Amino acid sequence: MIQTQSRPALGGMLFFMATFTLGSYFAFAAIQGDYGVFRRVQINAEAADLRAERDMLAAELARTRNLTKRLSDDYLDIDLLDEQLRDVLGYLRADEVVIR
Repeated sequence: MIQTQSRPALGGMLFFMATFTLGSYFAFAAIQGDYGVFRRVQINAEAADLRAERDMLAAELARTRNLTKRLSDDYLDIDLLDEQLRDVLGYLRADEVVIR
């Protein structure tokens, strides 16, 4: 009886290699690609930072609008006006003593 050695099927190996290569590529792209998991986490972190900055700017805008309203012609806050005169122009009342 003659024994013949069968070699592995070349087509099966090529199919396995192509499947493995494509699977590896798509797994890598799903994790680190432009639309992957890591990019999604980075975008969410940037969005949270931008929301915090937006909220801070909105609070600053509300404060500025309040100060502007308090110095307007319709509503004049004498204490705020006095504070601004002292701070910006360096005004003093006649009965005050300045110690430097």
